[in-house]
Amino acid sequence: MADIPVEEYLCTRIRRAEQALMAHHEAVLRGHGLTMTQYTVLLTLSREGGLSAAQTARSCGVTQQTMATVLANMEGKGLIRRDPSPVHAKVQIATPTEEGRAVLDLAYAEVIVLERALTAAFTPAEHASLCALLDRTTDVLVEQTPPARAR
Repeated sequence: MADIPVEEYLCTRIRRAEQALMAHHEAVLRGHGLTMTQYTVLLTLSREGGLSAAQTARSCGVTQQTMATVLANMEGKGLIRRDPSPVHAKVQIATPTEEGRAVLDLAYAEVIVLERALTAAFTPAEHASLCALLDRTTDVLVEQTPPARAR
């Protein structure tokens, strides 16, 4: 094992950055009554139009079971509505309500402040380099992740 302190491992640094990012977003979103998943759902639905629960789950990186709970909660809060699909009678299509769009707009206005601050912290060349490095990091992480095992 290398003599590098754990706090200097790349994985440790990535984890700290991810924790700081999530803490920021959760604090901002909490002020709007949203979880990170609910925010992601509203953002996805506003950009993609109406989607089924399965499509929304894939887009947001959660299971269909988790998404079913999230969508039911959001519908109860008046943030989305679900209507029968014109193609499949048993499938419901989720779309943001006017209230959902208004909450998303307010939350997005605060979330984008961090994106702008991060972008401003780097020169354009550093920003491009960091993006390329993060993309490469993601590729390695995905490549090194073992497939899920059947239970």
